[in-house]
Amino acid sequence: MTFDIAVKRIYAAPEKADGQRVLVDRIWPRGVSKEHAALTLWLKDVAPSDELRKWFGHKPEHWAEFQRRYRAELGENGGALAELRTLLRDGKVTLLYGAHDEAHNNAVALAEYLLRHPRVKPTAVRLN
Repeated sequence: MTFDIAVKRIYAAPEKADGQRVLVDRIWPRGVSKEHAALTLWLKDVAPSDELRKWFGHKPEHWAEFQRRYRAELGENGGALAELRTLLRDGKVTLLYGAHDEAHNNAVALAEYLLRHPRVKPTAVRLN
């Protein structure tokens, strides 16, 4: 089985090509209405812990260590990952995040984690 993941800021307009739209932040993004978000699911439990999120602070110099710590948290979070993998089996999933930094955020780290621990064979990941 294969899956397709995209990563996108929640502030960008929803598109049909997004497939299932999953917000992977623990905190609702400022200024985004639920209608604009057009979510399939808000999966808070797959987001980094509050402690890790605050420590990271979206500082690029913390990126490598953030990824290591987040992978450890994900490794202990089978329930939320199982829910996400179920969606992936049904087709394309776009992981949504609210951070300004498009290269250093939890959705990017989560997509990379899913590629390394797929439990299904990945076909593509697009980082928008």
